Amino acid sequence: MAAVAAFRFDNSFARELPGFYFPLRPGVVRAPRLLFLNDSLSEELGLNLASLDATARAAIFAGNTLPDGAEPLAQAYAGHQFGGFAAQLGDGRALLLGEVIDRQGRRRDIAFKGSGRTPFARGGDGKAAVGPMLREVLVSEAMHALGIPTTRALAVAATGEQVYANAFCPAQC
Repeated sequence: MAAVAAFRFDNSFARELPGFYFPLRPGVVRAPRLLFLNDSLSEELGLNLASLDATARAAIFAGNTLPDGAEPLAQAYAGHQFGGFAAQLGDGRALLLGEVIDRQGRRRDIAFKGSGRTPFARGGDGKAAVGPMLREVLVSEAMHALGIPTTRALAVAATGEQVYANAFCPAQC
């Protein structure tokens, strides 16, 4: 099992913050296909993905296969929404897969975005359209290249499924 060695997880969020998440596996997709893999970020994170074939990488980044040590969870939080305090909010379409310590000794989250409904989805399908995900890659990598701290995308996978975007946000369709 090459996927076992791909990630070295150290999941402090799951270990130290009980009650602030809901354990949840990503939804299985019918036709995973890897569209983008950030090789330089993979190297920075110390991931061993070279030993995996294209099918195995697509299955991992689409959520169909979980590497050993992964503890997927939907994070819960509180905050202001729609003008008032909400005691329980959470990620409606994102899952924290786990955390790795990178080559510089920094703790980094490995998360799925658009991996399906979570208990916090509020009626959405929990999916993400490919176009916005690829734009996120371009913008975050440009910011990173300019020295601006930002989140970065490790991979983008297509699922072979339709995504129902918010009709009020045509830019996300």
